[in-house]
Amino acid sequence: MRPSDIGKPPYVARVEKIESDNRNNVKVRVRWYYRPEESLGGRRQFHGAKELFLSDHYDVQSAQTVEGKCIVHSFKNYTKLENVGAEDYYCRFEYKAATGAFTPDRVAVYCKCEMPYNPDDLMVQCEGCKDWYHPACVGMTIEEAKMLEHFVCFECSEDDFKQFQNGFHASPVSDAKVGLIFN
Repeated sequence: MRPSDIGKPPYVARVEKIESDNRNNVKVRVRWYYRPEESLGGRRQFHGAKELFLSDHYDVQSAQTVEGKCIVHSFKNYTKLENVGAEDYYCRFEYKAATGAFTPDRVAVYCKCEMPYNPDDLMVQCEGCKDWYHPACVGMTIEEAKMLEHFVCFECSEDDFKQFQNGFHASPVSDAKVGLIFN
């Protein structure tokens, strides 16, 4: 919907009902979506650029303020999109405008930094534990992460090293299995 200030991005609302009065003025009853920066607490690191919160704020607007149509996906469906268009947004929280409370009030966290997933940020998955990590949190640049074919986190590589070390000292049969050749 058209914002009151020209420099602002359009408002996003879910149309609940369309009706006209006896003078043929068309009105839309809407339920507003809030952007993270419009909520108490503001935008946080894990909020994606296209993230919206479905609020408990309802309103009636003139149909002439409607600028166009967009799609607000569930978070799960948004992360599966192959191409994110200008009209695509996602919502993973409901927001109570008066109190600033969110539902759900907890979400899964990932990486060593224990942040919720932001679909705008690249993450790499460890082939051992299957956990997800931000490249910077594991000492990599984004460019290095994009070139990876395989990734094993520090904890899993330490475990593998300990298993190899224990196996190496345990029996000479282990040595043969890992391809050591003695002359």
